[in-house]
Amino acid sequence: MSKLKELYQKHELACAIFWIVLYTVGIGNLRKLGDDSPILMLGVIAVSLLMFLFVRMTGTTEYYGLGGWAKNNRAMLWFIPLWIIASLNLWNGIKPDYPMPGLLYAAVMMVFVGFAEELIFRGFLFKAMMKDGSVKTAIIVSSVTFGLGHIVNLFIGQDFVETLIQMVFAVAVGFIFTMAFYKSASLWPCILAHSLIDVSSVFSPDEGSPVLNVILHVLILVLAVGYCLYLAKRVETPAVNRVGSKK
Repeated sequence: MSKLKELYQKHELACAIFWIVLYTVGIGNLRKLGDDSPILMLGVIAVSLLMFLFVRMTGTTEYYGLGGWAKNNRAMLWFIPLWIIASLNLWNGIKPDYPMPGLLYAAVMMVFVGFAEELIFRGFLFKAMMKDGSVKTAIIVSSVTFGLGHIVNLFIGQDFVETLIQMVFAVAVGFIFTMAFYKSASLWPCILAHSLIDVSSVFSPDEGSPVLNVILHVLILVLAVGYCLYLAKRVETPAVNRVGSKK
């Protein structure tokens, strides 16, 4: 176990890239089966458990923000912007995408997607990028890479324009989540909000009011800019997330 941790510490960025490739290629191919596939659900659960086991074995639970809820919850404004974003998919009403039991498979799968993607992009990638000493670069790369990662939806037949809009949305959300993790040192609020967004997408209509959709996207951008500026200027960075801090 000590050798695994030593190897990981020497190649932290390579480790992050490994998890990104494993997840995007592996789960991307499984998604061709459909989000209501029990095989896809089991695949996402397996990858999530494998990553969690890796974190435990390398002794990096606190380092990656999995040690508990944020201790500066009040300073973080109780993460209210995250809960607003998590509710947006339901503003157009409720219309489940699949009948049972496919609906259950899709919902459970989305819960673990939230966990896996937050640990990969806000955990592995962001912390690895921070080792070079550039917080701004780490935030930008983590957020933009998260958004670009949604391009895999093109390979499962999703419309190009829809995918492009989804990518822009994901980049904006990525900035909010990255800053939330950076300033709170807890990944759990991001995991919870991300999982709620993904699960609610299974219950939301495929098409909503065009006017409402425009309003929602503007709201996301305003929240992203406002909340990120607030966190950057008003909230002290926890020791574990400061550049140069030891694991």
